[in-house]
Order: sequence, then C-alpha cells, then structure tokens
Amino acid sequence: MDHFDPPSYQHLIAERRGVVESLTLNRPDVRNAFNEHVIAELTAWAAATRDAAARREIRVVVIAGAGTTFCAGADVTWMSKTVTYSEDANLRDAAAMSRMFAAIDALPLPVVGRIQGAALGGGAGLAAVCDIVVAADDALFGFTETKLGILPAVISPFALAKIGRSAARELFLTGARFSAARAKEIGLVHAVVPAAALDAAVDGYVKELLTAGPEAIAAAKALIPDVWPRTVDDAAALTSAAIAKRRVSAEGQEGLRAFLEKRRPRWHDGGS
Repeated sequence: MDHFDPPSYQHLIAERRGVVESLTLNRPDVRNAFNEHVIAELTAWAAATRDAAARREIRVVVIAGAGTTFCAGADVTWMSKTVTYSEDANLRDAAAMSRMFAAIDALPLPVVGRIQGAALGGGAGLAAVCDIVVAADDALFGFTETKLGILPAVISPFALAKIGRSAARELFLTGARFSAARAKEIGLVHAVVPAAALDAAVDGYVKELLTAGPEAIAAAKALIPDVWPRTVDDAAALTSAAIAKRRVSAEGQEGLRAFLEKRRPRWHDGGS
C-alpha cells in the first residue's frame, strides 16, 4: 500500500499506510499520561483526521500507546499544577479535555483501540471513545479518579454510553482497577486476546472494516447515538429516511449491485 506520513507531533506519532492511520501516544516515560499539550495535540489531530476522512484519504484509525502502557490517565506533573488552579482555570482545563474526547468520539470513521498494560482514568475514557477496543488479556482498566478525591466527570458521558449505569455505580464509586475480562463483560472492550496476538486481532478488525462501505460506516456510527434515546415509534421516521437515503446513494447502489452481480464492491480492501 502507499505510505504517507501526516504532520508530526511532539507527543503523538501519526503514521498512515494506505487508508489506515495509526496514532500512537508517545510518552512512554510517563506511561503515555495526558497533560495539556497532549490534549491540544489530540484535539488538533482529530480535526485533521475529520478533514482527511472527508477527502476519503483515511477510512480506519487505530489508537495505541508506546511502550508497556496504553494510557495511565493524567500526568503527575500536570496534576500538581492543577492543584493551584482556580475553579475557573480548572473549568477551562476540563472543558478542553471534554472537547478532545468529543472530537474523537464524533470522528466519521471507525476508531480501533489497541490496549496493552493499563488504561486508567482518562486512558479508560480514551478507550470508551474508541468504536472497537481490543485488549491484551493482562491489561488493567480503572475509573480511578475517586481514589484521588475527584471524579470521572469529563469522561462520564462516553463511559456511560459504553458500560451503562450499573457498572458505573460500582466502578466510578470504588475507583477499583478491573481486568480486561471484566472490561469485556461490561462492554468497554470487545475482544480480549493474549498480548502476543494483539496486533493480529487489531489487523483482523481493520480488514473487516475495509470490506464495508465507508459512507455507510459513517452513517451507521452517527445513527447509534441518534436512535439510542428514542422510542421505536419516535425513531421510525428517522430510520426509514436513513435507509432510503443510503439505498439511493452512489455507494448504496454500488453495494447492492455488487451483491446481485456476485462481485466485490469498489471500496473492498481499501479501494475508493
């Protein structure tokens, strides 16, 4: 496949191969923890990725962490600064992080999380905004904020959408760490594999995603939060309009004709 390197970042590594972009949190010395600079770079990366997706340059994103840990949450040095912040300064800081998670969550393409080591606090929040999460069987997760006398507020909309109220009542309140198997049980993780098989499992999901229509994936991703809070009757007009629009679209027509003609559609395996 063609190789292309997106603009470089100080704390991230973004590398593109064909229509697949790999984004690596690159602060292994602090277990890829968040600070204000990482948040700013992730927000800028999400905006650039949205633009690239609109140009059909990217169809799938894989988010990983350098070294032995996916993301340990907040950087200790950054946290030590926030102790001296006013409430207004903390509000601005938290709002920036919320915008970052929302920007990644709303990307119009599939985001696959590759989790090794640990995903704690904001790292668990980052896992929550990934559409598909693959974890090593020895990985640990935790909404650990209450252990520090704070709470998982900014990540809560995204975490609750994944794990639901019951699991949140246990895990938000205790701040306890939990296994990859438990993370899969509550819906935060979708596949748990031996660490040696992590890359192969991620690649399997990427290959599967590249067989589906990119516009259909974006529409399906947008449909989920739109339909979720509605009743069946309330959703009927929306869902009927959504499928009718896709059936008459160029991509929908290509997919249906390919099926009837027993051939692969043009987008299969990364085509446009």
